[in-house]
Amino acid sequence: MIRAAEAALADHQYVSAIDVLTGMGLLAPTAFVAWRRGTADYLERVIQGNLHKISDSMAIFRRWASDKGLEPSETAYVRRTRSGVVELRFSKSGEPKIEQSYRTHYVSPALSERKQERLAEKLSRPDDPVVFLILSDSQCSECGAELPQGSFLFMEAGQPLCLPCARLADLEFLPSGAAALTRRASKYSERKAVVVRFSRSRGRYERQGILVETRALERAEQECAADADDRVKARAAGAARRKEQDRELIAQMTLRIRDLCPACPPAEAAAIAAHTAVRGSGRVGRTAAGRNLEERALHLAVQAAVRHRHTRYDELLMSGTDRASAREQVAGQVQTILAAWSE
Repeated sequence: MIRAAEAALADHQYVSAIDVLTGMGLLAPTAFVAWRRGTADYLERVIQGNLHKISDSMAIFRRWASDKGLEPSETAYVRRTRSGVVELRFSKSGEPKIEQSYRTHYVSPALSERKQERLAEKLSRPDDPVVFLILSDSQCSECGAELPQGSFLFMEAGQPLCLPCARLADLEFLPSGAAALTRRASKYSERKAVVVRFSRSRGRYERQGILVETRALERAEQECAADADDRVKARAAGAARRKEQDRELIAQMTLRIRDLCPACPPAEAAAIAAHTAVRGSGRVGRTAAGRNLEERALHLAVQAAVRHRHTRYDELLMSGTDRASAREQVAGQVQTILAAWSE
């Protein structure tokens, strides 16, 4: 629990019950998203573990936050429905004290008052409704309209709705791909929804675009046409700046890896740094801890590199061995190499 809380606090200067439960592996990110969308009627239903374990974890979390001198800040968790914005429920019992406990975030006193206000506003803002681009035929549960494959569908309380019944029929679809247009249309549209489609190959929902008001889309298109040349220049300058930032990060990371593993060959250290620091990869080198050159993060990067480059780990995975078993089989060899590099 403490490791999960410390990691969240280091990353964004506040920590919530959601951060702790997710970091402990008790709450899957997909389950949290489902709850935010109203699929689960209360959060405890999708948390792994019994209510006693959850209660104990939250009590330890509150004591830890008090000992750290963090400031409690109650945050509303809400979602949008056809009838308006409603509060999300956390506990099975729904008791006010338990609900308040879940809603309370603990903020670093180092965060300025203005940033705390912006943070509270951001966290209290309901997520945009999600509309599904369906892969098979369906039917609206309210009006009975047929919804063929490729139609838009909105889910509320587990029931499929067509866009007219969901009161979203007046919105226009803007496909993903034009970042500036999407950003501006989102800014100008008072009502909007995120469109997703399930990818069978990846086993997850992927964003396809947004639904926005027509007037907002037209205004965004006009602005994008007016400053297209400026944005091309800005993108080129941004790309050059990011390339230089990445080069500096890799150089610093290489030196830090050499400090932690003095016997690691220089070329190997450089290759590990270059691999783990790839922008947008999601690897440990791109986390806040990795960019801050923290020892634990870089140790994990080196460990992963040894596993992939110097053992049969990838071969085991290709042969059908599950990830946990493959790691166990090569663990001894990994530790031997790490010990040799640390001498």
